[in-house]
Amino acid sequence: MARARHGAWLLTLIDTTAAGRAYAAYGGIYIAASLTWLWIVEDVRPDRWDLSGVALAVAGTVVILAGAR
Repeated sequence: MARARHGAWLLTLIDTTAAGRAYAAYGGIYIAASLTWLWIVEDVRPDRWDLSGVALAVAGTVVILAGAR
């Protein structure tokens, strides 16, 4: 949960002209936090498809936030 809070806090630092982009990028952070919750709180270990999906989502977040503009 601390990671999710930290990620949400980081989003507040982004210029408001890019708020939509930041919101889209948050999707990857949310997916990663959800799978972490699944594993730690619900005691259900994510399978390879879950991990592949979160890797793609986080990669998309990196592309959105770090892409050259």
